[in-house]
Amino acid sequence: MTSTHNLLVICSAALLAVFVVLAFLAAVMQALIRLYPQLDARADAIEPTLAAAITEGVLAAYPGTKVTGIEELR
Repeated sequence: MTSTHNLLVICSAALLAVFVVLAFLAAVMQALIRLYPQLDARADAIEPTLAAAITEGVLAAYPGTKVTGIEELR
């Protein structure tokens, strides 16, 4: 009976530790989001990393082509 009781205590402590760590990480993330808010970009602007990824994808599929414009269709 003692072995089963110890296992239950260990599992409960581990579960509690996981919840404590996750709560701490959530608080840290919330603090970082408040400290460093997302920059307001123009609504029609495309992110440079996305433009580079699209350009590289087009060049890989169609060598020798040139991407002159990217637009989002909604």
